[in-house]
Amino acid sequence: MAIIAQRLPPHVYFVVSAVFHYLGPALAVLLFARIDVLGVAWLRIASAALVFAVWRRPWRLWGRLDRPGRRLLIRWAAVLAVMNSVFYLAIDRLPLGTVAAIEFLPVIALAALAARTRRNALALVVAAAGVYLLTDVRLVAEPLGLAFAAANAVLFALYIVLGHRVARSPRMSGIDGLGLSMLIAAVIALPVGAWQAAPAFLDPVALAAAAGVGICSSVIPYVSDQLAMARLPRATYSLMVSLLPATATVVGIIVLTQIPALAETVGVVLVIAGVALHQEKQEHAPSGRPDQVPGEEADRAVRLEPG
Repeated sequence: MAIIAQRLPPHVYFVVSAVFHYLGPALAVLLFARIDVLGVAWLRIASAALVFAVWRRPWRLWGRLDRPGRRLLIRWAAVLAVMNSVFYLAIDRLPLGTVAAIEFLPVIALAALAARTRRNALALVVAAAGVYLLTDVRLVAEPLGLAFAAANAVLFALYIVLGHRVARSPRMSGIDGLGLSMLIAAVIALPVGAWQAAPAFLDPVALAAAAGVGICSSVIPYVSDQLAMARLPRATYSLMVSLLPATATVVGIIVLTQIPALAETVGVVLVIAGVALHQEKQEHAPSGRPDQVPGEEADRAVRLEPG
């Protein structure tokens, strides 16, 4: 299996990640008619946690961690639980492509703060203009949806910061840290999410669909990111990431028939340009295990979910 994984071009894994990254949430939107939004969000986390538990048995990592390492995973899990919830609340009210574009603005802002260059300043201005067009279109009709999308964007940036620390930790691998955080996140979201998810346990079709959403959203794209970034140059991957808002828009059109207006299309294009323009601060790759990925690649390896 490992040999086959190595033989496939890394770009294949990126395409798989990009498609499933937003296909899962698009399928989740279709489930909102049968299960409450927060219930779907919890089922997504719980089903992904179950897959990682069977595959990696990440609870064994807990005993090897010191107190700071455990606190880091708990904080990361808390961000994961809340981020997934507000992301689903946002896509329940706004087009998928709009939410996906908004969540990249803080990421570009973080890059601009870390590496203060004219290119990053231009990237931030271009992306901000795109987000302005997207939010101006929806501000009157869906202010609450925009509030959830903004909260998701901030949490996404925080998720990247914490995920970077996990990936750089000498005491754990990125996948095991992700798996354990998933388990903790499922427990954190349990009081609200499980209650809203309760009807699904009497509906086998809805329950199976929710499990599929979790696998599509939080397992397949995360693992594909790990495989892609282990072999793609950092600059190449950064450029490819810029296509994600477009992927979200296309998935929204095909699966949810969310046809964007002209202003929204221009906004998405500007965000794509901003993500493509921005540059991460250059860092020296640390020595360590093969499953550790440096810099932005580590950030992407442990998430690319906004939600």
